[in-house]
Amino acid sequence: MSIFEAILLTVITASTPLVIAALGELVAERSGVLNLGVEGMMIMGAVAAFAGAQASGSPYVGIICGIAAGALFSLLFAFLTLTLVANQVATGLALTLLGLGASGMLGEPYVSVPGIRLDEIVIPVLSDIPVIGHVLFRQDLIFYLSIALVIGVSWFLFHSRAGLKLRAIGDSHTSAHALGIGVIRTRYLAVMFGGACAGLAGAQLSLVYTPQWAENMSAGRGWITLALVVFASWRPWRVFAGGYLFGAVTILQLHAQAFGLGIPAQFLSMLPYAATIVVLIIISHNRRTTLINTPASLGKAFVPER
Repeated sequence: MSIFEAILLTVITASTPLVIAALGELVAERSGVLNLGVEGMMIMGAVAAFAGAQASGSPYVGIICGIAAGALFSLLFAFLTLTLVANQVATGLALTLLGLGASGMLGEPYVSVPGIRLDEIVIPVLSDIPVIGHVLFRQDLIFYLSIALVIGVSWFLFHSRAGLKLRAIGDSHTSAHALGIGVIRTRYLAVMFGGACAGLAGAQLSLVYTPQWAENMSAGRGWITLALVVFASWRPWRVFAGGYLFGAVTILQLHAQAFGLGIPAQFLSMLPYAATIVVLIIISHNRRTTLINTPASLGKAFVPER
C-alpha cells in the first residue's frame, strides 16, 4: 500500500463518524430541535458497542448495542425538552456531561482490554482496481452505512411527504400543528434518529477507528459535528463533503508533524471552526441581501429561517 492510499484510508476512517453523527443532528435540527448532547450520545454509543462486542464476541452485535444506546440516550433528551418543555441548550449540555461521566464509569472494566475489530467487506472485482479499489471497496460495514445514510436522508428530506412535513415543522411548528401534523411525535422520532446516528458513530470509534475502549475517546467529535451541520447549511451532501474536509484536516495535521512541516498543530486544529465562522458570515450576508431585495409582503414566504 502506498503512502497516498494509507492517507486516504485514514481520512475515510476519521471522517465517517463525523458524517454519520452530523446527518442525525441535521434531521433533528430540521425538525426544529437543537440537541447539543451529540458528544454524550456518541461516547455512550462507543462504550455500549465495545461492551456488546466483548460480551457477544461479535462486532455486529456491538453495532446494534451502540445504536440502541444512542437512541435511548436521545429519548431522555426528547422527554425532557419535548414533554417537560425543558430548555434545549441546557438539557443538551447536561446530556453531554452525563454521557461523559456515565461512559467513564461503565467503561472502567474495559480499559486496556483488547478490542474486537469490525472486519472489512471485500467487494469482488471492484476491490482489485488500483488505488480506488483498496480505498473504497475494501471498507467496513459502517462506512457503507454512512454512504447509504447520505443518500437516504437526502431523499427523505427533499423527495418524500414525511420529509416535507418534518421540514414544515422546523420552519413553523405552529402552522404545522394547525394543519394537523403531529409535531411532538415527529420531533421525538427525529431526535431518536439523531441519537441512533450518534450511537453508530460512537460504535465506529470503538470498533473501527481505534478498536479499544478509552475514556473520553470521542475527543470533542460531537462538538465538531455541531459545527459541521452549520458548515453544511443543513444540506446532507454538504455534510458529506464537509465531514471529509474536517476529517482530512484532522489527519493531515498529524502527517504535517510527521513530515516535519513548520505548521503549528493548533493552527490546523482550528481550521474547521474558522471555516464554519466564514460560512456563517456568508450565509448571513446572503440572507440579508435576499431580505433587502425581496418585497416586505413576500419576504417571509421566500426566506426560510434556515
